[in-house]
Amino acid sequence: MKLPRALTGLELVKTLSILGYRVTRQTGSHIRLTCDSPTQHHVTVPAHDPLKVGTLSGILNDVAAHHHMTRDEVISRLFGG
Repeated sequence: MKLPRALTGLELVKTLSILGYRVTRQTGSHIRLTCDSPTQHHVTVPAHDPLKVGTLSGILNDVAAHHHMTRDEVISRLFGG
């Protein structure tokens, strides 16, 4: 499944709330998100416009591994693709 293009870091932060992530802190242009289910997990999202494809891919791979899903399942759940 294709990754969305021209996605900003702030849009990704809002979208990740679907999977239970919440903002826990921000340092400069980097936003730290935490999810407590199934165990505690942290991910850092740069508030860039747009996010680089490699950065987005890495974040989604990390989220997918934590939630025991494939990257395509995560993309489908988050972006309805």
